[in-house]
Amino acid sequence: MNHSSCFQKKMSNFRAPLGCSSSKLNRVCHILSVNPFWTRNFYLLIISLLGFWGLNVLKPRTNFSKLRNLDLFFTSVSATTLSSMSTIEMEILSNPQLIVVSILMFIGGEVFTSMVGLFIAQNTFNNDEHLLHHSIMFLSFIILGYLLVINLLGIAMVFLYISLVSNAHRTLKSKGLNLFTFSIFTTISSFTNCGFIPTNENMLVFNKNPGLFLVIIPFVILGNTLFPTCLRFSIWVLGKCVNKVRDYCDYLLKNTKEIGFHHLVSTRCSFCLVGTAFGFVVIQVVLFFVMEWNTKSLKGLNPYEKTIGVLFQSVNTRQAGETIVNLPAMSTVILIVITVIMYLPPYTSFPFVNDEEEQHQQQKRKRKIAKKLLSQLAYISIFVILICITERKSMKEDPLNFTPFNIVFEVISAYGNVGYTMGYNCKLRLKDGANCEDKWYGFVGRWSDAGKTILIVVMLFGRLKRYNMGWKFS
Repeated sequence: MNHSSCFQKKMSNFRAPLGCSSSKLNRVCHILSVNPFWTRNFYLLIISLLGFWGLNVLKPRTNFSKLRNLDLFFTSVSATTLSSMSTIEMEILSNPQLIVVSILMFIGGEVFTSMVGLFIAQNTFNNDEHLLHHSIMFLSFIILGYLLVINLLGIAMVFLYISLVSNAHRTLKSKGLNLFTFSIFTTISSFTNCGFIPTNENMLVFNKNPGLFLVIIPFVILGNTLFPTCLRFSIWVLGKCVNKVRDYCDYLLKNTKEIGFHHLVSTRCSFCLVGTAFGFVVIQVVLFFVMEWNTKSLKGLNPYEKTIGVLFQSVNTRQAGETIVNLPAMSTVILIVITVIMYLPPYTSFPFVNDEEEQHQQQKRKRKIAKKLLSQLAYISIFVILICITERKSMKEDPLNFTPFNIVFEVISAYGNVGYTMGYNCKLRLKDGANCEDKWYGFVGRWSDAGKTILIVVMLFGRLKRYNMGWKFS
């Protein structure tokens, strides 16, 4: 058995948790190392509970009453799972609470957790696996550097832009938000593809600042959809520029399939990811231009602001969930396209191959993936049915807000960890409309406690979809 095969067999895609070494393998560690789904689920739950404790201890802004425990736990889970589903208005949170949410997003992010997995995996090597061991250690530090450099650069750029652009600075000041905290929060949220923004209106309040969107778009792409491509490119550049690490870089680039690290993919797969991501963005941009250009969803913006805003919105639909439009105001066709794109996993790619044998293999893979996607639809259907049961009273008394589509949209958004929502409109209420106050939180904020609890499960399930789908690259 060569070093790469040994590495793949030992780590099984970094499944073994900390402390589960071969010399001390108890029953609990064995279960966790066999099933990475439960390992990651345990990690997310612990982080969410710690986040809930932090949010609960810290006080919200002084002019707001104490928040309910369920809503605080929901917010913690939403941040940890990178879902940005909301049951509270973001401007209720104090500056220390925003810092807690930032930490939750950072340590719950895919780049951070994959890096931790690599550092843990280094303890499993034998002395005769020198090249493999050092290559994986080198990969760990590449990801650490990538994580720190991109986030620090993003914080600096957001801070600089808002400091220099007067209307953006006035907007932030009018909301009583700290500029440095906003820069940290927004950069981390964009890079991890969470989608939370400290303002109630998300990025809608900055729709007159296309420059800010141009700053944020690269970080949305670098942190999730194209992270594997950027990681491979970073390794290639280091191999070309630094002689001391060339052997490690060559080893990592030539043994991607054998190593089995989810984010380290082949050159062909990297191009497939780029092509697919670009295709999804182009499709959405064209649909926006055709169907939304002169509608009220983009009202008040000049052509340049519309163009950049549409690009920003299209990039965010895959995973991040930041928005510059009021989704309920958009056409049904656009909403259906958004729903489909939210459902697809972040590394969805369409292969571009010419070899006949390779085409046959790709057809087999596509059929297998299609079956797994359909199986996920069955789970989503169960969640939707359960929520319809818990919200049956509201669906009967408030049918224009509690429509089946709005519920399905909310569930798929939570499953995809996107964070888009149809919201709630008091004007659509058939009863007691005068006593209703519109709020800047998601549709789920109007659900019963049972419905909110089910959506917490959906967010966790969606965050772990890679494990229950067996999603792998070649």
